[in-house]
Amino acid sequence: MGRIDKGVKCSVSGCSQDAVRSLSAEKVKKAGLKVTGEKRAYLCKEHYKEYKKKTKKDKRLEKWRYGA
Repeated sequence: MGRIDKGVKCSVSGCSQDAVRSLSAEKVKKAGLKVTGEKRAYLCKEHYKEYKKKTKKDKRLEKWRYGA
């Protein structure tokens, strides 16, 4: 049973919804979201959707670079 199952809240400043995903805090900060935490960032459904939108272009470029 992980932290999300136990009901951890979203790590984004000003959000108090339940988290659905756990990501590296460094990657989330690079995407432009303001998170509180050191190693892991817990994101709610809306902030995870925002994270995916902001990193879509970078993921596509990495995919092209390495030919996957």
